[in-house]
Amino acid sequence: MRDTSVTIQDVARAAGVSRQTVSNVLNTPAIVRAETRDRVQQAIDRMGYAPHASARRLRTRRSATIGIHLDPYAGGISGVVLDRFVHALTEHAGERGLRVLVYAASDHDEEIRRMADLVDGGDVDAVVITGTAYGDRRIDWLTQRAVPFVSFGRPWGADDVDDPTYLWVDVDGATGTRAATAHALNRGPRVAFLGWPAGSATGDDRERGWREAMAAAGAPAELRLVAEETVSEARDRVAELLSARAVDAVVCASDTLAVGAHVAAVAGHRPDLAIVGFDNTPAAEALGISSVEQLPELVAAGTLDLLMAGGPRIERRTPTPGEAHVLVEPRLVVR
Repeated sequence: MRDTSVTIQDVARAAGVSRQTVSNVLNTPAIVRAETRDRVQQAIDRMGYAPHASARRLRTRRSATIGIHLDPYAGGISGVVLDRFVHALTEHAGERGLRVLVYAASDHDEEIRRMADLVDGGDVDAVVITGTAYGDRRIDWLTQRAVPFVSFGRPWGADDVDDPTYLWVDVDGATGTRAATAHALNRGPRVAFLGWPAGSATGDDRERGWREAMAAAGAPAELRLVAEETVSEARDRVAELLSARAVDAVVCASDTLAVGAHVAAVAGHRPDLAIVGFDNTPAAEALGISSVEQLPELVAAGTLDLLMAGGPRIERRTPTPGEAHVLVEPRLVVR
Protein backbone atom coordinates (compact mmCIF):
# COMPACT_ATOMS: atom_id res chain seq x y z
CA MET A 1 0.00 0.00 0.00
CA ARG A 2 1.30 3.46 -0.96
CA ASP A 3 1.97 5.99 1.79
CA THR A 4 1.18 9.55 0.73
CA SER A 5 3.03 10.97 3.78
CA VAL A 6 6.41 9.76 2.47
CA THR A 7 8.20 12.45 0.44
CA ILE A 8 10.74 12.23 -2.35
CA GLN A 9 13.30 13.65 0.08
CA ASP A 10 12.60 10.75 2.48
CA VAL A 11 13.30 8.28 -0.32
CA ALA A 12 16.50 10.09 -1.31
CA ARG A 13 17.76 9.99 2.27
CA ALA A 14 16.96 6.28 2.64
CA ALA A 15 18.66 5.40 -0.65
CA GLY A 16 21.67 7.64 -0.01
CA VAL A 17 21.18 9.66 -3.19
CA SER A 18 20.08 13.16 -4.13
CA ARG A 19 16.50 14.23 -4.58
CA GLN A 20 17.22 14.75 -8.30
CA THR A 21 18.40 11.16 -8.65
CA VAL A 22 15.10 9.89 -7.24
CA SER A 23 13.27 12.18 -9.66
CA ASN A 24 15.35 10.78 -12.53
CA VAL A 25 14.52 7.21 -11.51
CA LEU A 26 10.82 8.08 -11.54
CA ASN A 27 10.77 10.06 -14.78
CA THR A 28 13.84 9.21 -16.89
CA PRO A 29 15.20 5.92 -15.50
CA ALA A 30 17.37 5.23 -18.54
CA ILE A 31 19.85 7.94 -17.52
CA VAL A 32 20.44 6.43 -14.07
CA ARG A 33 22.96 3.64 -13.50
CA ALA A 34 21.31 0.26 -12.96
CA GLU A 35 22.82 -0.20 -9.49
CA THR A 36 21.61 3.21 -8.32
CA ARG A 37 18.21 2.73 -9.96
CA ASP A 38 17.71 -0.59 -8.17
CA ARG A 39 18.69 0.94 -4.81
CA VAL A 40 16.23 3.81 -5.25
CA GLN A 41 13.46 1.47 -6.38
CA GLN A 42 14.00 -0.72 -3.34
CA ALA A 43 13.64 2.33 -1.10
CA ILE A 44 10.46 3.35 -2.93
CA ASP A 45 8.96 -0.11 -2.51
CA ARG A 46 10.05 -0.44 1.11
CA MET A 47 8.68 2.95 2.14
CA GLY A 48 5.56 2.83 0.02
CA TYR A 49 6.32 6.15 -1.65
CA ALA A 50 3.55 7.43 -3.95
CA PRO A 51 4.53 10.23 -6.36
CA HIS A 52 1.87 12.90 -6.61
CA ALA A 53 0.16 12.10 -9.91
CA SER A 54 -0.99 15.62 -10.71
CA ALA A 55 2.43 17.10 -10.05
CA ARG A 56 4.08 14.49 -12.22
CA ARG A 57 1.68 15.18 -15.09
CA LEU A 58 2.46 18.91 -14.92
CA ARG A 59 6.21 18.29 -14.74
CA THR A 60 6.44 15.74 -17.55
CA ARG A 61 3.67 17.23 -19.73
CA ARG A 62 2.15 13.76 -19.89
CA SER A 63 -1.45 12.97 -19.00
CA ALA A 64 -0.72 9.37 -17.92
CA THR A 65 -4.07 8.59 -19.56
CA ILE A 66 -5.11 5.99 -22.11
CA GLY A 67 -8.10 6.64 -24.34
CA ILE A 68 -10.42 3.84 -25.45
CA HIS A 69 -13.54 3.91 -27.56
CA LEU A 70 -16.70 2.52 -25.98
CA ASP A 71 -18.83 0.70 -28.53
CA PRO A 72 -22.50 1.73 -28.77
CA TYR A 73 -24.74 -0.51 -26.69
CA ALA A 74 -26.14 -3.20 -28.95
CA GLY A 75 -27.63 -5.59 -26.41
CA GLY A 76 -27.22 -9.30 -26.97
CA ILE A 77 -25.39 -11.95 -24.99
CA SER A 78 -21.77 -11.79 -26.10
CA GLY A 79 -21.35 -8.01 -25.94
CA VAL A 80 -20.20 -8.21 -22.32
CA VAL A 81 -16.69 -9.31 -23.34
CA LEU A 82 -15.57 -5.82 -24.38
CA ASP A 83 -17.19 -4.38 -21.25
CA ARG A 84 -15.11 -6.77 -19.16
CA PHE A 85 -12.00 -5.78 -21.10
CA VAL A 86 -12.56 -2.05 -20.47
CA HIS A 87 -13.18 -2.75 -16.78
CA ALA A 88 -10.02 -4.87 -16.52
CA LEU A 89 -7.98 -2.29 -18.43
CA THR A 90 -9.12 0.42 -16.02
CA GLU A 91 -8.19 -1.68 -12.97
CA HIS A 92 -4.77 -2.71 -14.28
CA ALA A 93 -3.99 0.82 -15.46
CA GLY A 94 -4.79 2.18 -12.01
CA GLU A 95 -2.33 -0.28 -10.47
CA ARG A 96 0.36 1.16 -12.77
CA GLY A 97 -0.42 4.79 -12.02
CA LEU A 98 -2.36 5.34 -15.24
CA ARG A 99 -5.90 6.44 -15.97
CA VAL A 100 -8.38 5.35 -18.66
CA LEU A 101 -10.57 7.84 -20.50
CA VAL A 102 -13.57 6.30 -22.23
CA TYR A 103 -15.12 8.11 -25.18
CA ALA A 104 -18.02 7.36 -27.53
CA ALA A 105 -18.22 7.45 -31.33
CA SER A 106 -20.77 6.08 -33.78
CA ASP A 107 -18.29 5.13 -36.55
CA HIS A 108 -14.59 5.21 -37.43
CA ASP A 109 -14.74 8.74 -38.87
CA GLU A 110 -16.16 10.11 -35.65
CA GLU A 111 -13.70 8.04 -33.63
CA ILE A 112 -10.78 9.58 -35.51
CA ARG A 113 -12.15 13.05 -34.81
CA ARG A 114 -12.51 12.24 -31.12
CA MET A 115 -8.96 10.84 -30.98
CA ALA A 116 -7.65 13.98 -32.68
CA ASP A 117 -9.34 16.20 -30.09
CA LEU A 118 -7.97 14.15 -27.20
CA VAL A 119 -4.43 13.88 -28.56
CA ASP A 120 -4.20 17.54 -29.63
CA GLY A 121 -5.57 18.65 -26.27
CA GLY A 122 -3.02 16.58 -24.36
CA ASP A 123 -5.79 14.60 -22.69
CA VAL A 124 -4.35 11.17 -23.60
CA ASP A 125 -0.86 9.77 -24.14
CA ALA A 126 -1.99 6.62 -25.92
CA VAL A 127 -5.03 4.93 -27.44
CA VAL A 128 -6.44 1.42 -27.38
CA ILE A 129 -8.63 0.50 -30.35
CA THR A 130 -10.89 -2.52 -30.77
CA GLY A 131 -12.58 -4.25 -33.68
CA THR A 132 -9.69 -3.86 -36.13
CA ALA A 133 -9.97 -4.96 -39.75
CA TYR A 134 -7.93 -4.90 -42.93
CA GLY A 135 -7.49 -1.34 -44.22
CA ASP A 136 -8.48 0.17 -40.87
CA ARG A 137 -8.21 3.96 -41.26
CA ARG A 138 -7.75 4.44 -37.53
CA ILE A 139 -4.46 2.55 -37.70
CA ASP A 140 -3.20 4.70 -40.57
CA TRP A 141 -4.16 7.88 -38.68
CA LEU A 142 -2.53 6.80 -35.42
CA THR A 143 0.63 5.68 -37.22
CA GLN A 144 0.95 8.91 -39.20
CA ARG A 145 0.44 11.00 -36.06
CA ALA A 146 2.98 8.86 -34.12
CA VAL A 147 0.44 8.25 -31.36
CA PRO A 148 1.29 5.22 -29.17
CA PHE A 149 -1.49 2.66 -29.53
CA VAL A 150 -2.37 -1.02 -29.15
CA SER A 151 -5.28 -2.80 -30.78
CA PHE A 152 -7.39 -5.48 -29.15
CA GLY A 153 -7.73 -7.68 -32.20
CA ARG A 154 -5.42 -8.76 -35.01
CA PRO A 155 -5.22 -6.88 -38.31
CA TRP A 156 -6.02 -10.05 -40.29
CA GLY A 157 -3.67 -9.68 -43.22
CA ALA A 158 -2.35 -6.15 -42.73
CA ASP A 159 0.43 -7.23 -40.39
CA ASP A 160 3.05 -9.94 -40.19
CA VAL A 161 4.53 -11.68 -37.18
CA ASP A 162 8.05 -11.53 -38.67
CA ASP A 163 7.64 -7.94 -39.87
CA PRO A 164 5.15 -6.28 -37.49
CA THR A 165 3.64 -2.91 -38.36
CA TYR A 166 1.98 -2.16 -35.02
CA LEU A 167 1.24 -3.54 -31.55
CA TRP A 168 -1.73 -5.80 -30.93
CA VAL A 169 -3.22 -8.19 -28.39
CA ASP A 170 -5.71 -10.88 -29.27
CA VAL A 171 -7.30 -14.08 -28.05
CA ASP A 172 -6.33 -17.28 -29.87
CA GLY A 173 -9.78 -18.30 -31.11
CA ALA A 174 -8.58 -21.38 -32.98
CA THR A 175 -6.96 -22.74 -29.81
CA GLY A 176 -10.23 -22.19 -27.97
CA THR A 177 -12.39 -24.07 -30.45
CA ARG A 178 -9.82 -26.85 -30.76
CA ALA A 179 -10.15 -27.43 -27.01
CA ALA A 180 -13.95 -27.16 -27.22
CA THR A 181 -14.09 -29.67 -30.08
CA ALA A 182 -11.73 -32.12 -28.38
CA HIS A 183 -14.04 -32.03 -25.34
CA ALA A 184 -17.16 -32.45 -27.49
CA LEU A 185 -15.67 -35.46 -29.28
CA ASN A 186 -15.94 -37.38 -26.01
CA ARG A 187 -19.66 -37.59 -26.80
CA GLY A 188 -19.04 -39.05 -30.25
CA PRO A 189 -17.56 -38.23 -33.67
CA ARG A 190 -20.53 -36.28 -35.05
CA VAL A 191 -19.61 -32.80 -33.84
CA ALA A 192 -21.17 -29.89 -35.70
CA PHE A 193 -19.85 -26.33 -35.86
CA LEU A 194 -22.31 -23.44 -35.69
CA GLY A 195 -20.62 -20.27 -36.87
CA TRP A 196 -21.13 -17.00 -38.67
CA PRO A 197 -21.13 -16.59 -42.47
CA ALA A 198 -17.69 -16.98 -44.05
CA GLY A 199 -15.63 -13.80 -44.30
CA SER A 200 -15.59 -12.89 -40.62
CA ALA A 201 -11.90 -13.15 -39.74
CA THR A 202 -12.64 -13.97 -36.11
CA GLY A 203 -15.32 -16.48 -37.09
CA ASP A 204 -13.10 -18.12 -39.70
CA ASP A 205 -10.33 -18.47 -37.11
CA ARG A 206 -12.69 -20.19 -34.67
CA GLU A 207 -13.94 -22.50 -37.42
CA ARG A 208 -10.34 -23.44 -38.19
CA GLY A 209 -9.89 -24.74 -34.65
CA TRP A 210 -12.92 -27.01 -35.06
CA ARG A 211 -11.65 -28.36 -38.39
CA GLU A 212 -8.18 -29.01 -37.00
CA ALA A 213 -9.53 -30.91 -33.98
CA MET A 214 -11.86 -32.97 -36.16
CA ALA A 215 -9.00 -33.85 -38.52
CA ALA A 216 -6.76 -34.82 -35.61
CA ALA A 217 -9.48 -37.19 -34.37
CA GLY A 218 -10.08 -38.65 -37.83
CA ALA A 219 -13.68 -37.41 -37.78
CA PRO A 220 -15.35 -35.78 -40.82
CA ALA A 221 -15.83 -32.01 -40.57
CA GLU A 222 -19.05 -32.01 -42.56
CA LEU A 223 -21.65 -30.63 -40.15
CA ARG A 224 -21.01 -26.90 -40.68
CA LEU A 225 -23.97 -24.65 -39.86
CA VAL A 226 -24.25 -20.92 -40.66
CA ALA A 227 -26.21 -18.35 -38.66
CA GLU A 228 -26.13 -14.65 -37.97
CA GLU A 229 -25.46 -13.59 -34.38
CA THR A 230 -29.00 -14.11 -33.09
CA VAL A 231 -30.52 -16.68 -30.76
CA SER A 232 -33.53 -17.24 -33.04
CA GLU A 233 -31.51 -17.97 -36.18
CA ALA A 234 -29.14 -20.26 -34.29
CA ARG A 235 -32.15 -22.10 -32.84
CA ASP A 236 -33.65 -22.60 -36.30
CA ARG A 237 -30.41 -23.91 -37.85
CA VAL A 238 -29.84 -26.43 -35.06
CA ALA A 239 -33.49 -27.52 -35.09
CA GLU A 240 -33.19 -28.25 -38.82
CA LEU A 241 -30.00 -30.22 -38.23
CA LEU A 242 -31.48 -32.33 -35.42
CA SER A 243 -34.49 -33.22 -37.54
CA ALA A 244 -32.30 -34.40 -40.40
CA ARG A 245 -29.08 -35.85 -38.97
CA ALA A 246 -27.69 -37.71 -35.97
CA VAL A 247 -25.55 -35.29 -33.95
CA ASP A 248 -23.45 -35.83 -30.82
CA ALA A 249 -22.45 -32.25 -30.04
CA VAL A 250 -22.41 -28.68 -31.35
CA VAL A 251 -19.46 -26.30 -30.99
CA CYS A 252 -20.46 -22.66 -31.44
CA ALA A 253 -18.58 -19.49 -32.41
CA SER A 254 -20.28 -17.51 -29.62
CA ASP A 255 -22.48 -17.89 -26.58
CA THR A 256 -25.35 -16.25 -28.46
CA LEU A 257 -25.28 -19.11 -30.95
CA ALA A 258 -24.84 -21.61 -28.13
CA VAL A 259 -27.98 -20.35 -26.39
CA GLY A 260 -29.92 -20.79 -29.63
CA ALA A 261 -28.54 -24.32 -29.98
CA HIS A 262 -29.56 -25.06 -26.39
CA VAL A 263 -33.12 -23.86 -27.02
CA ALA A 264 -33.35 -26.09 -30.11
CA ALA A 265 -31.97 -29.10 -28.23
CA VAL A 266 -34.48 -28.72 -25.39
CA ALA A 267 -37.38 -28.26 -27.83
CA GLY A 268 -36.18 -31.26 -29.84
CA HIS A 269 -36.06 -33.50 -26.76
CA ARG A 270 -32.26 -33.74 -26.92
CA PRO A 271 -31.18 -32.63 -23.43
CA ASP A 272 -28.15 -34.91 -23.84
CA LEU A 273 -26.78 -32.88 -26.75
CA ALA A 274 -23.39 -31.43 -25.77
CA ILE A 275 -23.13 -27.73 -26.60
CA VAL A 276 -20.05 -25.54 -26.23
CA GLY A 277 -20.09 -21.77 -26.66
CA PHE A 278 -17.46 -19.06 -26.83
CA ASP A 279 -17.13 -16.05 -24.46
CA ASN A 280 -18.25 -17.66 -21.18
CA THR A 281 -20.99 -15.11 -20.57
CA PRO A 282 -23.40 -15.09 -17.61
CA ALA A 283 -26.07 -16.51 -19.95
CA ALA A 284 -23.97 -19.60 -20.66
CA GLU A 285 -23.25 -20.03 -16.98
CA ALA A 286 -26.94 -19.72 -16.05
CA LEU A 287 -27.95 -22.36 -18.61
CA GLY A 288 -25.10 -24.71 -17.69
CA ILE A 289 -23.49 -24.44 -21.14
CA SER A 290 -19.76 -25.13 -21.42
CA SER A 291 -17.91 -22.22 -23.00
CA VAL A 292 -14.49 -20.86 -23.94
CA GLU A 293 -13.32 -18.08 -21.60
CA GLN A 294 -11.47 -15.25 -23.36
CA LEU A 295 -9.71 -14.04 -20.18
CA PRO A 296 -10.04 -10.29 -20.86
CA GLU A 297 -7.98 -9.60 -17.73
CA LEU A 298 -4.94 -11.14 -19.44
CA VAL A 299 -5.73 -9.18 -22.61
CA ALA A 300 -5.77 -5.95 -20.58
CA ALA A 301 -2.47 -6.79 -18.87
CA GLY A 302 -0.89 -7.62 -22.24
CA THR A 303 -2.13 -4.32 -23.67
CA LEU A 304 -0.45 -2.33 -20.91
CA ASP A 305 2.75 -4.37 -21.17
CA LEU A 306 3.02 -3.43 -24.85
CA LEU A 307 2.22 0.24 -24.24
CA MET A 308 4.73 0.59 -21.41
CA ALA A 309 7.45 -1.68 -22.84
CA GLY A 310 8.32 -2.88 -19.34
CA GLY A 311 9.02 0.65 -18.10
CA PRO A 312 7.24 3.02 -15.71
CA ARG A 313 5.37 5.00 -18.36
CA ILE A 314 3.82 4.86 -21.83
CA GLU A 315 6.40 4.83 -24.60
CA ARG A 316 6.20 5.11 -28.37
CA ARG A 317 8.35 2.35 -29.88
CA THR A 318 9.00 0.61 -33.15
CA PRO A 319 7.37 -2.84 -33.30
CA THR A 320 9.95 -5.62 -33.42
CA PRO A 321 9.44 -9.36 -34.08
CA GLY A 322 8.66 -11.28 -30.92
CA GLU A 323 7.85 -8.15 -28.92
CA ALA A 324 4.96 -6.56 -30.82
CA HIS A 325 2.16 -9.04 -30.22
CA VAL A 326 0.48 -10.84 -27.35
CA LEU A 327 -1.73 -13.82 -28.20
CA VAL A 328 -3.71 -14.91 -25.15
CA GLU A 329 -4.62 -18.59 -24.92
CA PRO A 330 -8.23 -18.94 -23.74
CA ARG A 331 -9.46 -21.70 -21.44
CA LEU A 332 -12.37 -24.06 -21.71
CA VAL A 333 -14.89 -23.92 -18.88
CA VAL A 334 -16.74 -27.24 -18.70
CA ARG A 335 -20.21 -27.40 -17.17
